[in-house]
Parts: sequence; C-alpha cells; structure tokens
Amino acid sequence: MAKPEVVQAARTLLQQMGITPADLLNTAVPGRSTPTFAEYVPIVAAAVAPGSQRMYGTYWAKAVERWADRHIDEVIPSEIEVAMREIQANALRRRNNRGGRSAAEHFISAMRCFYKRAVADGYIGESDNPARKVSKPARHASTRSALADDRLAELTATAGTSGNDPELDTLILRFHIETACRRGGLLGLRPMDLDVEQCLVLLREKGETFRWQPISPTLMAFLRQHAQERGSPQNETLLRYRNGKPVGRRRYDYLFTRVGELLPWARTQMISAHWLRHTTLTWVERVYGYAVALAYAGHAETPNDAGTTARYVKATLQEVATAMAGLTGEPHPLALPDTLAVLNFASDALVGEYD
Repeated sequence: MAKPEVVQAARTLLQQMGITPADLLNTAVPGRSTPTFAEYVPIVAAAVAPGSQRMYGTYWAKAVERWADRHIDEVIPSEIEVAMREIQANALRRRNNRGGRSAAEHFISAMRCFYKRAVADGYIGESDNPARKVSKPARHASTRSALADDRLAELTATAGTSGNDPELDTLILRFHIETACRRGGLLGLRPMDLDVEQCLVLLREKGETFRWQPISPTLMAFLRQHAQERGSPQNETLLRYRNGKPVGRRRYDYLFTRVGELLPWARTQMISAHWLRHTTLTWVERVYGYAVALAYAGHAETPNDAGTTARYVKATLQEVATAMAGLTGEPHPLALPDTLAVLNFASDALVGEYD
C-alpha cells in the first residue's frame, strides 16, 4: 500500500492538472464523436453472431424507437431500468408467460451486449457503462423435466402416425432423444457432418460451439437415407421437406402444436424439443454419472455450469458413446464394453419409418 504522503502528493498533482479519478478510469477515445442509437445499433448488429442477432435484434429495435437521436453515452441506468419495466409490463401474454421476466432479462442482456461493444470501440469507458449498473430480474426455475417412458412412447407414436410428413417428424424426435441436442444442432447438421465409420455427427450449437456426438448405427442409416432421398447437398442443411426445401424452426412449431392437439397433456405442459433434452440427460446422469451427462449435454467445456470438480472429471467421447449405446440398445464402434442395461425409450416407435 502506498504511503499517505505519496497518495496526497498524487492527489495534489492531479488537481493541478485538472484530472479527476473518473478521468483515469475512462478509456473512451478523446475527441471521438459518439454515435446515436440509430447510428450504432446497425453496427453492433452486424458485428455479433447470428444467434445474438436473433435474440437481441427486437430489443435493440426498441432502444432505437426510444432513443433514436440520443447519443449512446447520454442514457443513464435509471432510463434503462424504466425501459425494462415497460417492456416487462407489455410483454406478449403467451400461455407460458411468467410475468414478462424473460422479456425484461433479454432486454438487459441486449443492452449489456450493446454497451460492451461501445466500450470495446472506445466510445465510452468501462466505468461509464450504464447497462452494467442495472440488475436483471431473477430467473424462475424451469418447469421442464424428464418425460416418463409411457409419455415419451405416446409422443413419438403420435408424431409418427399424424401430420403431413411423419417420416421427417419421427427422424427429428429420434435425433433429439439420442443426442439431447438443441434445435440448432439438428437444423445446422449437414451431410458432410456425418462420420459414418465411427457413427459420429458434428453438432454446431449455442455460442458457436462445435462437438462430435455419437449416434446409433440405425439413426446414422436414417440420416443418410433421408439425405439421399431428399437431395440434401453435402455442405447444406441435411433435413429437407419432400420438395427438397430445407427444414427450419417452423417445423418444430408445427410438430409440437399438432402433437398438442392430439395429446392434451402435451398441450397443457407445453411440451417442446427441449423436454427431450431434459429426458435424455436425466437418464444419462442417473445411469452413467454426472461427468458423462455433462459431456452428453455439450457442457463439459464450460466449468461454470458444474463447478470446479467438472474440470477434473471430464468424460471421454468413448464414455458418451457408451451412454448412447445404453440408451438405444445398439452397439457403437466407440462404446466401452459391458454397457449397462437399456432403458426403454420407446425405440420401436422410432424404427421402421424408412423401411
């Protein structure tokens, strides 16, 4: 610690120079013109990843509506909080609405992303970032959980015997049950991402992450047959409609809305593809342990999701393949010997659609 006389001398010198402690913390580039919201939002939107554009674009547009001609360094934390409260109060009231907290949380995340760019570009100093001074609303615990075997069987049977393309819907469900991936993982899958020899698929998911995930030989055969029959280009989306057009997120809306109309419990609980992720990961954790479930989920490279211990108990690809083999009851070239007993995931309802 500096001596009191040294600190006092420094303060005196700063006063003589007309410099305040805040000036020392401010890293903004001097003499640089600060843009308005209308000017800077397009720059930030172009710089972030596509996922961030989709997530935050709506909220940046709201900021432009509110502060279009104001410079980005003129908005104070209280104004951001007022905007957050209004967005929360006016959030669209869907069936799964939880008081608009999600909209409020996303708005603050969008503003933090926005101002993080402003700091990096030298328009404001880190200490002047107003978004960091506004707390996010506390997040409610998720209502999703693992589905029981009979419910999963009912879900897959209903999807495979209704709709305008049951083969496609069955393939979507099986892929999510086997891999526990997010929607983006399947929608981004390309034929060139299939390692047929080792029964692996390359998933590109949240946060621009990449990981190899084991799948069963049966699912690999279905994916290859689907790509061949529907003309999927090697470097483009694998999932296709019968007319050859790529499948997007709307297919999930159609699939689970239709299932909800036929299964009242699915509609009431608002079942989605993410419930399948909960189902598979819960079973993997119970049977093969936390480290394998962490890797199965694609969380193994982010220790904060599991605590410090996760850094030392990272599961191998072979262990993940063993868990997948136990899940499906099919051998896998990377699976370890002595696979544990198989849990019935209604695989009969998922096999044979392409026969």
